[in-house]
Amino acid sequence: MKLLSLYQREFADYDWKAFQRDLLAGLTVGAVALPLALAFGVASGATAAAGMVTAILAGVLIAGLGGASYQISGPTGAMSAVLIVLAQRYGLPGVWVAGVMAGIFLVLLGVFRLGRYIAFIPSPVITGFTSGIALIIAIGQIDNFLGIQTPKADNSLAKLLFYFTHLVVPDWHALALGGLVIAVMLIAPRLSKTIPGSLLGLILAALVAAVAGWQVPIIGDIPRTILLDQRLTLSAIPWEALSGLLTPAISIAALGGIESLLCGAVGSTMTGKPIDSNQELIGQGIGNILIPFFGGVPATAAIARTSVGVKSGGLTRVMSFVHAGVLLLSVLALAPLIGRIPMAALAGVLMMTAWRMNEWESIRFFTRARLKHALVGMLVTMIATVALDLTQAILIGIAISALIYLRQSAGSMGVTREPVDPARLRQIGHRLLTTDSSVHIYYLTGPLFFGSVNTVLEAFKNAGDWRALIISMRGVPLIDAMGIQALEQIVETERHRGAQVCFSSLQPAVREMFARTGLLAKVGEENIFWSADQAIVAVHGMAGPAEEAVAER
Repeated sequence: MKLLSLYQREFADYDWKAFQRDLLAGLTVGAVALPLALAFGVASGATAAAGMVTAILAGVLIAGLGGASYQISGPTGAMSAVLIVLAQRYGLPGVWVAGVMAGIFLVLLGVFRLGRYIAFIPSPVITGFTSGIALIIAIGQIDNFLGIQTPKADNSLAKLLFYFTHLVVPDWHALALGGLVIAVMLIAPRLSKTIPGSLLGLILAALVAAVAGWQVPIIGDIPRTILLDQRLTLSAIPWEALSGLLTPAISIAALGGIESLLCGAVGSTMTGKPIDSNQELIGQGIGNILIPFFGGVPATAAIARTSVGVKSGGLTRVMSFVHAGVLLLSVLALAPLIGRIPMAALAGVLMMTAWRMNEWESIRFFTRARLKHALVGMLVTMIATVALDLTQAILIGIAISALIYLRQSAGSMGVTREPVDPARLRQIGHRLLTTDSSVHIYYLTGPLFFGSVNTVLEAFKNAGDWRALIISMRGVPLIDAMGIQALEQIVETERHRGAQVCFSSLQPAVREMFARTGLLAKVGEENIFWSADQAIVAVHGMAGPAEEAVAER
């Protein structure tokens, strides 16, 4: 029903002119997606054909079932970085099964409406693992770029170390073809944006290799079908490895959800159209459950392709269907030509894509603003992504960010003390009947939680022999159990000395904690006031104006 209502809103005023815009945008996105689908299929540890099948099916299934009209899904660089490690450990059957498991997780996230919680990942962590993924992609393509073959390694850091500890002799033919593609991708956008630089680079590299007769590794046969011979079947499921595939599946689901919702946020900003995050997760999940049975690899929404579609004037998900049709026609009609593309040329596409994947704007912002906590979180996440896996990297990054946040929050707690100022009271309409310098006001500012209780307790250790203390908590947005215990200790200590303790300006969440923990009953409702000056009136026995004239302090 939800999907039906999305379709009704999306196509309410659809006409021939809108279809023409979707058609043109779909053709443009298809041209951009073709080289990326081939490259990411190879980068995932599968084949170029698997990348094409993934892009075609994702362009239909995920777009048709997703929560936004502008999303373009398919194989991505971020996903390929996770899959290449998985393919090395478990082979393609492991990739397929983990993809199905990840799809189930994504569907459950959407069904239970947990989409919004995926966004609770700090931006330095996202920047860090994006940079880490870019490194994994680039390192994974060094062999193809140099035209060599080195032993497999446990992780990308070990792979990179091998190149520095062993003598490798590159094939200059492969190096030249990869360099040609990078050069074209750098220069082409400055000359014309009609033809994607990656596609033009692959065409030129294939022509140079064919005309010069260079014997370099090529993609090879591309089946003219979307049902590959190598695909997930019941007999291909590695039942004994299912427990080991659980963590990779969580990584794939986490990455799929994060990247898709981030892409949705970008597309929503560009189009002004909202995304139904939970429906998007369901669409991504169903797509990833089905794609492995055709021989494809896990997919997710792609920011680059989505942006191209939006900028090309696409209006509805018909754009994604057209893009999938373009890729299907390419498979059926151009398979022999696609098979002649050198692997070094694909490596050039992937290395350039890896460079562009980095969130350079965010990195420059963190550096320019000297945000040390953000840089630390980013670097730790990046290193963990390259050395470990995505799930561990995200958890480590979030843990580091949480510790930094807790430290900053604890440091933000401030306690200031002031005696009652008669002049100020007269300014707001109160007439002082008695003068009592032994009444002091303590102003608390910041969250009162386990990280900041010592600051508060230290401040009250130096309290003088006051007759009454008024604790103003207007600046305290939240309080935890240790914060409550600290206040109870202060109340008990001051009452033991014979002092009266009053509280003022409690935020709703703080007052609720007072009530739930029994502190409200212990303090007494008569000692809880709306504002500090009300508390002063009660403690000093002043005469003042009507309650509506009482100012908040």
